[in-house]
Amino acid sequence: MSIEQIYTGCLAQGAYYIQSENEVAIVDPLREVEPYIAKAKAAGATIKYVFETHFHADFVSGHIDLARETGAQIVYGPNAVTGFDAHIAKDNETFKVGKLTIKVLHTPGHTMESACYLLSDEFGKETALFSGDTLFIGDVGRPDLAQKASGLTQEGLAGLLFDSLRTRILTLPDDVIVYPAHGAGSACGKNMSKETTDTLGNQKKYNYALRPNMTRDEFITEVTRGLTAPPVYFPLNVKMNKEGYESFEKVLSQGTRPLSPEAFEVAANSTGAILLDTREAQVFAKAFVPNSINIGIDGSFAPWVGALIPDINQQILLITEEGREEEVVTRLARVGYDHAIGYLKGGIEAWVASGNETDSIVSLTVDELADKVSNHSPVKILDVRKATEYYAEHIVDAENLPLDDINSNMALLDKNETYYVHCAGGYRSMIFNSMLRARGFTKLVDVKGGFKVMKDSGRFNLSAYVCPSTMPQTNS
Repeated sequence: MSIEQIYTGCLAQGAYYIQSENEVAIVDPLREVEPYIAKAKAAGATIKYVFETHFHADFVSGHIDLARETGAQIVYGPNAVTGFDAHIAKDNETFKVGKLTIKVLHTPGHTMESACYLLSDEFGKETALFSGDTLFIGDVGRPDLAQKASGLTQEGLAGLLFDSLRTRILTLPDDVIVYPAHGAGSACGKNMSKETTDTLGNQKKYNYALRPNMTRDEFITEVTRGLTAPPVYFPLNVKMNKEGYESFEKVLSQGTRPLSPEAFEVAANSTGAILLDTREAQVFAKAFVPNSINIGIDGSFAPWVGALIPDINQQILLITEEGREEEVVTRLARVGYDHAIGYLKGGIEAWVASGNETDSIVSLTVDELADKVSNHSPVKILDVRKATEYYAEHIVDAENLPLDDINSNMALLDKNETYYVHCAGGYRSMIFNSMLRARGFTKLVDVKGGFKVMKDSGRFNLSAYVCPSTMPQTNS
Protein backbone atom coordinates (compact mmCIF):
# COMPACT_ATOMS: atom_id res chain seq x y z
CA MET A 1 0.00 0.00 0.00
CA SER A 2 1.20 3.51 -0.79
CA ILE A 3 -0.42 6.88 -0.11
CA GLU A 4 1.15 9.98 -1.58
CA GLN A 5 -0.02 13.50 -0.90
CA ILE A 6 0.55 15.73 -3.93
CA TYR A 7 0.47 19.22 -2.46
CA THR A 8 0.20 22.41 -4.50
CA GLY A 9 1.30 25.45 -2.51
CA CYS A 10 -0.30 28.13 -4.69
CA LEU A 11 -3.74 26.70 -3.93
CA ALA A 12 -2.80 25.13 -0.59
CA GLN A 13 -4.42 22.00 -2.02
CA GLY A 14 -3.74 18.33 -1.42
CA ALA A 15 -4.55 15.64 -3.97
CA TYR A 16 -3.90 11.99 -3.15
CA TYR A 17 -2.47 9.04 -5.05
CA ILE A 18 -3.38 5.68 -3.46
CA GLN A 19 -2.02 2.41 -4.81
CA SER A 20 -2.43 -1.22 -3.80
CA GLU A 21 -1.09 -3.97 -6.02
CA ASN A 22 -1.76 -2.77 -9.57
CA GLU A 23 -4.78 -0.55 -8.85
CA VAL A 24 -4.85 3.17 -8.11
CA ALA A 25 -7.36 5.65 -6.73
CA ILE A 26 -6.94 9.41 -6.99
CA VAL A 27 -8.64 11.76 -4.54
CA ASP A 28 -9.41 15.37 -5.56
CA PRO A 29 -7.00 15.66 -8.52
CA LEU A 30 -5.83 18.96 -9.94
CA ARG A 31 -6.79 20.09 -13.44
CA GLU A 32 -3.64 18.78 -15.15
CA VAL A 33 -3.86 15.01 -14.97
CA GLU A 34 -0.78 13.82 -16.84
CA PRO A 35 1.35 13.51 -13.67
CA TYR A 36 -1.13 11.02 -12.16
CA ILE A 37 -1.31 9.02 -15.37
CA ALA A 38 2.48 8.95 -15.73
CA LYS A 39 2.93 7.85 -12.13
CA ALA A 40 0.48 4.98 -12.49
CA LYS A 41 2.03 3.93 -15.80
CA ALA A 42 5.52 3.88 -14.29
CA ALA A 43 4.22 1.63 -11.52
CA GLY A 44 2.48 -0.69 -13.99
CA ALA A 45 -0.86 0.18 -12.40
CA THR A 46 -4.31 1.23 -13.59
CA ILE A 47 -6.26 4.19 -12.23
CA LYS A 48 -9.54 2.62 -11.17
CA TYR A 49 -11.36 5.39 -9.30
CA VAL A 50 -11.38 9.16 -9.01
CA PHE A 51 -12.89 10.05 -5.63
CA GLU A 52 -14.24 13.58 -5.27
CA THR A 53 -14.92 14.79 -1.73
CA HIS A 54 -17.35 17.50 -2.95
CA PHE A 55 -17.85 20.07 -5.69
CA HIS A 56 -14.78 22.19 -5.13
CA ALA A 57 -15.13 25.96 -5.15
CA ASP A 58 -11.51 27.09 -5.09
CA PHE A 59 -10.13 25.05 -7.98
CA VAL A 60 -11.25 23.06 -11.00
CA SER A 61 -10.67 19.38 -10.42
CA GLY A 62 -9.20 17.05 -13.04
CA HIS A 63 -11.82 14.35 -12.52
CA ILE A 64 -13.43 14.62 -15.96
CA ASP A 65 -10.19 14.57 -17.97
CA LEU A 66 -8.77 11.81 -15.79
CA ALA A 67 -11.82 9.62 -16.30
CA ARG A 68 -11.84 10.35 -20.02
CA GLU A 69 -8.18 9.43 -20.46
CA THR A 70 -8.00 6.38 -18.21
CA GLY A 71 -11.51 4.94 -18.03
CA ALA A 72 -11.54 5.45 -14.26
CA GLN A 73 -14.89 5.81 -12.54
CA ILE A 74 -15.70 9.16 -10.92
CA VAL A 75 -17.23 8.77 -7.46
CA TYR A 76 -19.14 11.42 -5.49
CA GLY A 77 -20.94 11.22 -2.19
CA PRO A 78 -24.74 11.16 -1.71
CA ASN A 79 -26.80 14.11 -3.02
CA ALA A 80 -24.36 14.96 -5.83
CA VAL A 81 -25.94 15.74 -9.19
CA THR A 82 -23.51 15.94 -12.12
CA GLY A 83 -23.62 16.86 -15.77
CA PHE A 84 -21.37 13.91 -16.68
CA ASP A 85 -21.18 10.20 -15.98
CA ALA A 86 -20.36 9.56 -12.33
CA HIS A 87 -21.19 7.05 -9.63
CA ILE A 88 -23.16 8.69 -6.84
CA ALA A 89 -22.28 6.58 -3.84
CA LYS A 90 -24.52 5.62 -0.96
CA ASP A 91 -23.48 6.35 2.60
CA ASN A 92 -21.20 3.55 3.88
CA GLU A 93 -20.74 2.11 0.37
CA THR A 94 -17.33 0.49 -0.10
CA PHE A 95 -14.89 0.26 -3.00
CA LYS A 96 -11.92 -2.08 -3.47
CA VAL A 97 -8.54 -0.80 -4.62
CA GLY A 98 -6.19 -3.76 -4.70
CA LYS A 99 -6.23 -5.13 -1.15
CA LEU A 100 -7.56 -1.88 0.28
CA THR A 101 -11.16 -0.95 1.08
CA ILE A 102 -12.39 2.63 0.79
CA LYS A 103 -15.64 3.47 2.57
CA VAL A 104 -17.84 6.49 1.87
CA LEU A 105 -18.79 8.56 4.92
CA HIS A 106 -21.43 11.12 4.04
CA THR A 107 -20.54 14.29 5.96
CA PRO A 108 -22.80 17.16 4.88
CA GLY A 109 -22.12 20.63 6.25
CA HIS A 110 -19.44 22.23 4.13
CA THR A 111 -21.63 21.24 1.19
CA MET A 112 -24.58 18.86 1.05
CA GLU A 113 -22.74 16.23 -1.01
CA SER A 114 -19.53 16.40 1.06
CA ALA A 115 -18.07 12.97 1.76
CA CYS A 116 -14.98 11.67 3.51
CA TYR A 117 -13.29 8.47 2.36
CA LEU A 118 -12.14 6.05 5.05
CA LEU A 119 -9.37 3.67 3.98
CA SER A 120 -8.90 0.28 5.63
CA ASP A 121 -5.86 -1.88 4.97
CA GLU A 122 -5.88 -5.51 3.85
CA PHE A 123 -6.48 -6.65 7.44
CA GLY A 124 -9.49 -4.38 7.88
CA LYS A 125 -7.73 -1.83 10.07
CA GLU A 126 -9.04 1.73 9.60
CA THR A 127 -5.91 3.61 8.58
CA ALA A 128 -6.53 6.87 6.73
CA LEU A 129 -9.29 9.44 6.29
CA PHE A 130 -9.43 11.59 3.18
CA SER A 131 -11.47 14.36 4.73
CA GLY A 132 -11.85 16.86 1.90
CA ASP A 133 -13.13 20.17 3.25
CA THR A 134 -15.03 18.59 6.12
CA LEU A 135 -12.03 18.43 8.44
CA PHE A 136 -8.77 20.33 8.08
CA ILE A 137 -5.73 20.30 10.30
CA GLY A 138 -6.68 22.85 12.94
CA ASP A 139 -10.00 23.79 11.38
CA VAL A 140 -13.15 22.63 9.61
CA GLY A 141 -14.70 23.66 6.31
CA ARG A 142 -16.54 26.96 6.16
CA PRO A 143 -20.32 26.45 6.07
CA ASP A 144 -21.32 29.47 4.01
CA LEU A 145 -20.34 28.46 0.48
CA ALA A 146 -23.25 26.13 -0.31
CA GLN A 147 -26.12 28.22 1.05
CA LYS A 148 -27.75 28.87 -2.32
CA ALA A 149 -27.46 25.25 -3.51
CA SER A 150 -28.72 23.81 -0.24
CA GLY A 151 -31.45 26.30 0.57
CA LEU A 152 -30.03 26.52 4.10
CA THR A 153 -28.44 29.36 6.02
CA GLN A 154 -24.78 29.18 7.00
CA GLU A 155 -25.99 28.43 10.53
CA GLY A 156 -28.07 25.54 9.23
CA LEU A 157 -25.11 24.13 7.33
CA ALA A 158 -22.87 24.61 10.36
CA GLY A 159 -25.32 22.56 12.39
CA LEU A 160 -25.14 19.75 9.86
CA LEU A 161 -21.34 19.94 9.94
CA PHE A 162 -21.40 19.62 13.74
CA ASP A 163 -23.53 16.47 13.43
CA SER A 164 -21.28 15.01 10.71
CA LEU A 165 -18.12 15.54 12.73
CA ARG A 166 -19.60 14.10 15.91
CA THR A 167 -21.29 11.06 14.42
CA ARG A 168 -18.99 10.12 11.51
CA ILE A 169 -15.49 11.42 12.31
CA LEU A 170 -14.96 11.61 16.06
CA THR A 171 -16.06 8.00 16.46
CA LEU A 172 -13.05 6.80 14.43
CA PRO A 173 -9.82 5.49 16.06
CA ASP A 174 -7.31 8.10 17.24
CA ASP A 175 -4.49 6.65 15.12
CA VAL A 176 -6.32 7.23 11.83
CA ILE A 177 -4.29 9.67 9.70
CA VAL A 178 -6.26 12.67 8.47
CA TYR A 179 -5.50 13.74 4.89
CA PRO A 180 -7.40 16.99 4.18
CA ALA A 181 -7.96 18.76 0.87
CA HIS A 182 -6.34 22.02 2.02
CA GLY A 183 -3.81 23.61 4.34
CA ALA A 184 -2.95 27.11 5.54
CA GLY A 185 -3.59 29.77 2.90
CA SER A 186 -6.77 28.31 1.47
CA ALA A 187 -9.93 30.41 1.56
CA CYS A 188 -11.98 27.28 2.32
CA GLY A 189 -11.33 27.67 6.05
CA LYS A 190 -10.13 30.35 8.45
CA ASN A 191 -7.74 28.73 10.92
CA MET A 192 -5.88 25.99 9.07
CA SER A 193 -2.51 24.74 10.24
CA LYS A 194 0.59 24.85 8.07
CA GLU A 195 0.78 21.09 8.67
CA THR A 196 -0.96 19.07 5.98
CA THR A 197 -1.56 15.76 7.80
CA ASP A 198 -2.09 14.69 11.40
CA THR A 199 -3.57 11.90 13.50
CA LEU A 200 -7.23 12.20 14.35
CA GLY A 201 -6.25 11.84 18.01
CA ASN A 202 -4.17 15.02 17.85
CA GLN A 203 -6.98 16.85 16.13
CA LYS A 204 -9.36 15.82 18.90
CA LYS A 205 -6.95 17.52 21.32
CA TYR A 206 -5.99 20.65 19.42
CA ASN A 207 -8.64 21.47 16.79
CA TYR A 208 -10.92 24.15 18.28
CA ALA A 209 -13.95 22.75 16.42
CA LEU A 210 -13.57 19.26 17.92
CA ARG A 211 -13.59 20.18 21.61
CA PRO A 212 -15.26 17.29 23.45
CA ASN A 213 -17.67 19.40 25.52
CA MET A 214 -18.59 21.85 22.77
CA THR A 215 -22.33 22.28 22.29
CA ARG A 216 -23.99 22.51 18.91
CA ASP A 217 -24.78 26.20 19.44
CA GLU A 218 -21.21 26.95 20.50
CA PHE A 219 -19.90 25.19 17.40
CA ILE A 220 -22.23 27.15 15.11
CA THR A 221 -21.18 30.43 16.68
CA GLU A 222 -17.45 29.74 16.47
CA VAL A 223 -17.43 28.27 12.98
CA THR A 224 -19.44 31.13 11.49
CA ARG A 225 -17.61 33.92 13.34
CA GLY A 226 -15.27 36.06 11.28
CA LEU A 227 -16.06 34.59 7.87
CA THR A 228 -15.03 36.94 5.07
CA ALA A 229 -16.75 37.08 1.69
CA PRO A 230 -15.54 34.23 -0.53
CA PRO A 231 -13.68 35.06 -3.75
CA VAL A 232 -15.99 35.82 -6.64
CA TYR A 233 -14.75 32.89 -8.72
CA PHE A 234 -15.82 30.24 -6.20
CA PRO A 235 -19.37 29.65 -7.52
CA LEU A 236 -18.03 29.59 -11.09
CA ASN A 237 -15.59 26.82 -10.20
CA VAL A 238 -18.39 24.87 -8.52
CA LYS A 239 -20.41 25.12 -11.72
CA MET A 240 -17.51 23.82 -13.82
CA ASN A 241 -16.82 20.95 -11.43
CA LYS A 242 -20.49 20.02 -11.40
CA GLU A 243 -21.40 20.45 -15.06
CA GLY A 244 -18.14 19.87 -16.94
CA TYR A 245 -15.47 21.88 -18.75
CA GLU A 246 -13.20 22.04 -21.80
CA SER A 247 -10.33 19.56 -21.87
CA PHE A 248 -7.14 20.84 -20.29
CA GLU A 249 -5.07 19.96 -23.36
CA LYS A 250 -7.22 22.21 -25.55
CA VAL A 251 -7.00 25.05 -23.02
CA LEU A 252 -3.22 24.64 -22.85
CA SER A 253 -2.84 24.59 -26.63
CA GLN A 254 -4.85 27.78 -27.04
CA GLY A 255 -3.14 29.66 -24.21
CA THR A 256 0.41 28.84 -25.28
CA ARG A 257 -0.03 30.17 -28.81
CA PRO A 258 2.99 32.44 -29.50
CA LEU A 259 2.13 35.90 -30.85
CA SER A 260 4.56 38.33 -32.46
CA PRO A 261 4.43 41.88 -31.07
CA GLU A 262 2.35 42.88 -34.09
CA ALA A 263 -0.10 40.01 -33.66
CA PHE A 264 -0.22 40.62 -29.90
CA GLU A 265 -1.15 44.27 -30.44
CA VAL A 266 -3.84 43.35 -32.98
CA ALA A 267 -5.31 40.78 -30.57
CA ALA A 268 -5.26 43.28 -27.70
CA ASN A 269 -7.09 45.89 -29.77
CA SER A 270 -9.63 43.53 -31.34
CA THR A 271 -10.62 41.18 -28.51
CA GLY A 272 -10.81 43.32 -25.39
CA ALA A 273 -8.57 40.79 -23.67
CA ILE A 274 -6.93 41.60 -20.35
CA LEU A 275 -3.17 41.95 -20.66
CA LEU A 276 -1.74 39.90 -17.80
CA ASP A 277 1.96 40.28 -17.01
CA THR A 278 3.22 37.58 -14.66
CA ARG A 279 6.79 38.79 -14.12
CA GLU A 280 8.28 39.76 -10.74
CA ALA A 281 6.88 43.03 -9.38
CA GLN A 282 9.94 45.28 -9.60
CA VAL A 283 10.90 43.89 -13.01
CA PHE A 284 7.40 44.69 -14.24
CA ALA A 285 7.55 48.21 -12.79
CA LYS A 286 10.54 49.18 -14.94
CA ALA A 287 8.86 48.52 -18.30
CA PHE A 288 5.56 46.93 -19.29
CA VAL A 289 3.04 46.91 -22.11
CA PRO A 290 0.68 49.84 -21.48
CA ASN A 291 -2.57 48.89 -19.69
CA SER A 292 -1.27 45.48 -18.59
CA ILE A 293 -1.75 44.32 -15.02
CA ASN A 294 0.81 42.50 -12.94
CA ILE A 295 0.06 39.36 -10.94
CA GLY A 296 3.37 37.61 -10.41
CA ILE A 297 3.57 33.89 -11.07
CA ASP A 298 5.90 33.48 -8.07
CA GLY A 299 3.23 34.16 -5.48
CA SER A 300 -0.39 33.32 -4.74
CA PHE A 301 -1.06 33.72 -8.44
CA ALA A 302 -4.19 31.67 -9.08
CA PRO A 303 -6.17 32.87 -6.03
CA TRP A 304 -5.42 36.51 -6.84
CA VAL A 305 -6.45 36.04 -10.47
CA GLY A 306 -9.70 34.54 -9.21
CA ALA A 307 -10.27 37.32 -6.72
CA LEU A 308 -9.51 40.23 -9.05
CA ILE A 309 -10.68 39.19 -12.52
CA PRO A 310 -14.44 38.81 -11.96
CA ASP A 311 -15.35 37.34 -15.34
CA ILE A 312 -14.06 33.78 -15.60
CA ASN A 313 -14.78 33.86 -19.35
CA GLN A 314 -12.59 36.93 -19.87
CA GLN A 315 -10.05 36.48 -22.68
CA ILE A 316 -6.47 36.94 -21.48
CA LEU A 317 -3.24 37.79 -23.30
CA LEU A 318 -0.06 36.90 -21.46
CA ILE A 319 3.33 38.52 -20.95
CA THR A 320 5.58 36.07 -19.12
CA GLU A 321 9.18 35.22 -18.44
CA GLU A 322 10.52 33.17 -21.32
CA GLY A 323 9.76 29.49 -20.92
CA ARG A 324 7.04 29.91 -18.27
CA GLU A 325 4.06 30.26 -20.60
CA GLU A 326 2.80 26.72 -20.02
CA GLU A 327 3.10 27.11 -16.26
CA VAL A 328 1.03 30.30 -16.36
CA VAL A 329 -1.72 28.79 -18.51
CA THR A 330 -1.81 25.71 -16.28
CA ARG A 331 -2.21 27.77 -13.13
CA LEU A 332 -4.93 29.87 -14.74
CA ALA A 333 -6.80 26.72 -15.76
CA ARG A 334 -6.63 25.37 -12.21
CA VAL A 335 -9.08 28.08 -11.18
CA GLY A 336 -11.18 27.95 -14.34
CA TYR A 337 -9.65 30.77 -16.37
CA ASP A 338 -9.66 28.81 -19.61
CA HIS A 339 -9.61 31.68 -22.08
CA ALA A 340 -5.99 32.67 -22.41
CA ILE A 341 -5.58 33.21 -26.14
CA GLY A 342 -1.80 33.50 -26.52
CA TYR A 343 1.38 35.07 -25.19
CA LEU A 344 3.82 37.74 -26.32
CA LYS A 345 6.60 35.82 -28.04
CA GLY A 346 9.97 37.13 -26.89
CA GLY A 347 8.38 38.99 -23.99
CA ILE A 348 8.83 42.65 -23.21
CA GLU A 349 12.23 42.65 -24.96
CA ALA A 350 10.57 41.77 -28.27
CA TRP A 351 7.92 44.42 -27.65
CA VAL A 352 10.60 47.08 -27.16
CA ALA A 353 12.68 45.86 -30.11
CA SER A 354 9.63 46.28 -32.36
CA GLY A 355 9.51 49.98 -31.49
CA ASN A 356 6.45 49.82 -29.24
CA GLU A 357 5.98 52.13 -26.28
CA THR A 358 6.21 50.89 -22.71
CA ASP A 359 4.86 52.22 -19.45
CA SER A 360 6.41 52.15 -15.98
CA ILE A 361 5.53 52.58 -12.31
CA VAL A 362 7.65 54.70 -10.01
CA SER A 363 9.09 52.79 -7.04
CA LEU A 364 10.65 54.41 -3.99
CA THR A 365 12.84 52.83 -1.37
CA VAL A 366 11.70 52.93 2.23
CA ASP A 367 14.43 55.45 3.07
CA GLU A 368 13.34 57.75 0.24
CA LEU A 369 9.79 57.70 1.55
CA ALA A 370 10.98 58.21 5.14
CA ASP A 371 12.93 61.27 4.02
CA LYS A 372 9.76 62.75 2.55
CA VAL A 373 7.86 62.10 5.77
CA SER A 374 10.63 63.58 7.95
CA ASN A 375 10.71 66.69 5.75
CA HIS A 376 7.01 67.17 6.51
CA SER A 377 6.09 66.87 2.86
CA PRO A 378 2.40 66.10 2.31
CA VAL A 379 2.45 62.33 1.98
CA LYS A 380 -0.51 59.97 1.58
CA ILE A 381 0.47 56.41 2.44
CA LEU A 382 -1.90 53.71 1.26
CA ASP A 383 -1.75 50.29 2.91
CA VAL A 384 -3.32 47.60 0.69
CA ARG A 385 -2.96 44.68 3.11
CA LYS A 386 -5.99 42.97 4.57
CA ALA A 387 -7.84 44.88 7.29
CA THR A 388 -6.74 42.31 9.89
CA GLU A 389 -3.09 42.92 9.01
CA TYR A 390 -3.63 46.67 9.14
CA TYR A 391 -5.34 46.57 12.52
CA ALA A 392 -2.55 44.43 13.96
CA GLU A 393 0.09 47.04 13.10
CA HIS A 394 0.42 49.82 10.56
CA ILE A 395 2.16 53.10 9.79
CA VAL A 396 0.62 56.03 11.63
CA ASP A 397 -1.71 58.03 9.35
CA ALA A 398 -1.62 55.36 6.61
CA GLU A 399 -5.02 54.66 5.06
CA ASN A 400 -6.19 51.11 4.45
CA LEU A 401 -7.73 49.96 1.17
CA PRO A 402 -7.25 46.18 0.86
CA LEU A 403 -6.35 44.80 -2.53
CA ASP A 404 -9.20 42.32 -2.14
CA ASP A 405 -11.68 45.22 -2.43
CA ILE A 406 -10.05 47.12 -5.28
CA ASN A 407 -12.77 46.57 -7.89
CA SER A 408 -15.55 47.92 -5.69
CA ASN A 409 -13.62 50.64 -3.84
CA MET A 410 -11.26 52.32 -6.27
CA ALA A 411 -13.71 55.24 -6.45
CA LEU A 412 -12.56 56.17 -2.94
CA LEU A 413 -9.26 57.35 -4.41
CA ASP A 414 -8.58 60.67 -6.13
CA LYS A 415 -6.80 60.38 -9.49
CA ASN A 416 -5.17 63.76 -8.85
CA GLU A 417 -3.55 62.68 -5.57
CA THR A 418 -0.17 61.00 -5.20
CA TYR A 419 -0.36 57.83 -3.10
CA TYR A 420 2.59 55.87 -1.76
CA VAL A 421 1.36 52.29 -1.87
CA HIS A 422 2.63 49.37 0.15
CA CYS A 423 1.59 45.87 1.21
CA ALA A 424 3.53 43.41 3.36
CA GLY A 425 6.39 42.69 0.94
CA GLY A 426 5.70 44.23 -2.47
CA TYR A 427 3.66 41.56 -4.29
CA ARG A 428 0.16 42.90 -3.66
CA SER A 429 1.08 46.57 -3.94
CA MET A 430 2.28 46.10 -7.52
CA ILE A 431 -0.94 44.29 -8.42
CA PHE A 432 -2.85 47.21 -6.92
CA ASN A 433 -0.74 49.83 -8.68
CA SER A 434 -0.91 48.12 -12.06
CA MET A 435 -4.68 47.68 -11.93
CA LEU A 436 -5.26 51.33 -11.09
CA ARG A 437 -2.62 52.49 -13.59
CA ALA A 438 -4.59 50.71 -16.32
CA ARG A 439 -7.63 52.71 -15.16
CA GLY A 440 -5.98 56.10 -15.40
CA PHE A 441 -4.42 56.52 -11.95
CA THR A 442 -1.00 57.89 -12.94
CA LYS A 443 0.22 59.22 -9.58
CA LEU A 444 0.69 56.00 -7.66
CA VAL A 445 4.14 55.27 -6.25
CA ASP A 446 5.17 51.80 -5.12
CA VAL A 447 7.10 51.36 -1.86
CA LYS A 448 9.80 48.72 -2.36
CA GLY A 449 9.85 45.96 0.22
CA GLY A 450 6.55 46.90 1.82
CA PHE A 451 5.59 47.07 5.48
CA LYS A 452 8.25 44.63 6.66
CA VAL A 453 11.08 46.84 5.44
CA MET A 454 9.30 49.98 6.63
CA LYS A 455 8.96 48.53 10.14
CA ASP A 456 12.52 47.18 10.23
CA SER A 457 13.91 50.58 9.18
CA GLY A 458 12.76 52.14 12.45
CA ARG A 459 11.98 55.35 10.60
CA PHE A 460 8.19 55.24 10.78
CA ASN A 461 5.83 55.60 13.71
CA LEU A 462 3.65 52.53 14.16
CA SER A 463 0.18 52.09 15.55
CA ALA A 464 -1.53 48.87 16.57
CA TYR A 465 -5.10 50.06 16.06
CA VAL A 466 -7.15 52.97 14.79
CA CYS A 467 -10.88 53.48 14.89
CA PRO A 468 -12.39 52.10 11.66
CA SER A 469 -14.37 55.30 11.21
CA THR A 470 -11.14 57.12 10.37
CA MET A 471 -10.39 54.82 7.42
CA PRO A 472 -11.93 54.64 3.95
CA GLN A 473 -15.15 52.67 4.17
CA THR A 474 -15.42 49.54 2.03
CA ASN A 475 -18.41 47.87 0.50
CA SER A 476 -17.41 44.36 1.46
